[in-house]
Amino acid sequence: MKKLAALTAIALLSINVAAQEADVAIIELKPHASNPLGYDKTDLTVKAGQQVKLTFNNTGSVAPQPHNFLLIKTGKEMAVGAQANQMMTDPQAMAKGYIPDASKDDILAHTKLIMPNGTETIEFTAPAEAGDYPYMCTFPGHWLLMKGVMHVTK
Repeated sequence: MKKLAALTAIALLSINVAAQEADVAIIELKPHASNPLGYDKTDLTVKAGQQVKLTFNNTGSVAPQPHNFLLIKTGKEMAVGAQANQMMTDPQAMAKGYIPDASKDDILAHTKLIMPNGTETIEFTAPAEAGDYPYMCTFPGHWLLMKGVMHVTK
C-alpha cells in the first residue's frame, strides 16, 4: 500500500511539473536574416501572467553586430529610446549593455548586450495586464528600427 501511495504521489508530481512546463511560453528570437536592424519576429503573443522563456540568438544576420532585447512598459518606448540615444556619450555604456539606468522602472525584462554568434536565455513573467508591450534593441541607433510588440492577452 505504501508503494502504491508513493507511486501515485510521484505520478501526480510529474503531471503537475508537465502542466507547469506546458504553461511556459517558449520564444526564440534572432536578428532578421536580411535586415540587420530588425528582429526575425516583430509580433509575439503570450498570456497575461504567463511564464516566458525567451532565447535570443544573435546569429544569421547579413551584418553581424551586438544586439539586446528589452521589453518595455506600454507608452514608454520613446522615453527608453531617447535615454538609449543619450548613452552614446556614456563611456560605461558598453559595460551597461546599453540598458538605460534612468529607464529601469520602464523596462520589464531584458537580455544583456549579446555579441555576434552569442546567445542568452531569460525567464520572466508576462505582465498581468493585457495589452501591447513594445520590445526593442537599444544598441546605438537600433531602437528606431529593431523593435516589435509583445501582445499580452487574457
